[in-house]
Amino acid sequence: MTSPPRALRRLAGRYDHAAFEPEGGRARVRLAVLGSDTWDVVIDGGTVCVAPAEGDADATLAADAQTWTAIAEDVRGGMDAYRAGRLTVRRNLHVGVGFLAATSGLSAPGRLRFRMVATRRARLSMMEAGSGQPVVALHGLGGTKGSFIPTVAALSGRFRVIAIDLPGFGDSDKPIGASYDARFFARAVSDLLDALQLDRAHLIGNSLGGRAALEVGLRYPDRVDRLALLCPSLAWRRERPWAPLLRLTRPELGLVPLAPRPVVEAIVRRLIPSAGEGWSAAGVDEFLRAYLKPAGRAAFYAAARHIYLEEPDGEAGFWPRLRELQADALFVWGRRDRLVPVAFARHVTAALPGARHVELDCGHVPQVERPRDTHDAVGEFLAEVS
Repeated sequence: MTSPPRALRRLAGRYDHAAFEPEGGRARVRLAVLGSDTWDVVIDGGTVCVAPAEGDADATLAADAQTWTAIAEDVRGGMDAYRAGRLTVRRNLHVGVGFLAATSGLSAPGRLRFRMVATRRARLSMMEAGSGQPVVALHGLGGTKGSFIPTVAALSGRFRVIAIDLPGFGDSDKPIGASYDARFFARAVSDLLDALQLDRAHLIGNSLGGRAALEVGLRYPDRVDRLALLCPSLAWRRERPWAPLLRLTRPELGLVPLAPRPVVEAIVRRLIPSAGEGWSAAGVDEFLRAYLKPAGRAAFYAAARHIYLEEPDGEAGFWPRLRELQADALFVWGRRDRLVPVAFARHVTAALPGARHVELDCGHVPQVERPRDTHDAVGEFLAEVS
C-alpha cells in the first residue's frame, strides 16, 4: 500500500458538510477498491482525510477501480453507480449514502442532503432532494428512510422529496415508553411539517408508513394533499389467534437483550433468502442497526403489536374510520406480497370507492422491487395537483 488512489482523494477533497454531517461530527467511511487496496475516509469535525483502513468503519462502500474513477469525474456518479449496482453500501446506509451526497460536488438548493430536524417532540433524521411541491415519504416496519432512495431519485426532478426515519427507527429519536401506534406516528408527521414550515404535503407511505400516512389524512386532513400508499398495513379482517397473548405482553420487553447479534443475523438472513444481495442486504443492515439497540427493539415490538391488534370494526375500528378519508388516494399492491395481500384491495374499494389501485408483480416493497412502475404511477398521480 502506497498512497490513496487519486479518485478517492478527489472525493474526500470535495466533501460538503452542508450535505451530510455525521452524528457527533465523526465517522469512518471505508472505501474498498475491489481487487486492490482499501482506504478509510475519516471525518472528524471540520477535517476530512484519507487514511489506511484500520479498525471498524461506520459504513463500507465497495466498487472496482474504474467505477471509483467514474464517480470522481462525474459529480453525480456516486448515486448513479449505487442505484445501478456497480457500487455497494453496507453496514450504515445513512452514513454511506450521506457520504455520497456530501462528495457529489453539487451545490444547488435541490441537491441530495441529510439533516436532523428538531420537532416539537423528537429529533427526526431525514434526507431530501428536489424542489417544488413537498412530498414526505414514510418507511415500513423495521425499515428506514433508505428504502426510499429510489423514490427520492425518481421524483426529485418534479417535487421536493423528504424521506424521514420515523421516531423509533433509523437515526431518529427512540423515546422509551412511546405508544408507537398510528396516532403517534401521525402526530410525528404533523410535527415535522410544523418544523419545516410546511402547511401541506403529499404523503407516500410503505407498509407501516402507509398506515401512518392514512392516519395523518384522517386526523389532519387540512395538512394532506394526496396519499400514495404502497402495500400499506391495514387492520386484519381475519381471526387473530395471538391477540389475547399480545394484549398481555409489554413491548418494553424489547429492552432486554434476547439474543446476540450473530444469532439475530442468522435468523433474519434465513427468513429473507436474498438478504445477502443488493438492496435486500442494505435493508437487512438497516434493520439490524436499529433492532440490536434496546430502544430500537422496543419500538419495533410496540409498532408490530399495534399493527396486529388494531381493531378492524366497531365505532373506533379502522375500516369504518377509513370511509371518512377525504384525501385522494392511490393504492399500489404487490401480487406476491405475503404481508398485505392484494385481496385487501376489495375491502379498500368498499370503504373508498373513489380510490385508485395499481397492481404490480412484486412483494411488499414496490418502490425497491419495481421502482420504475411504482414511480411512474405515483409521479403521475401526484402531478395531477397543481
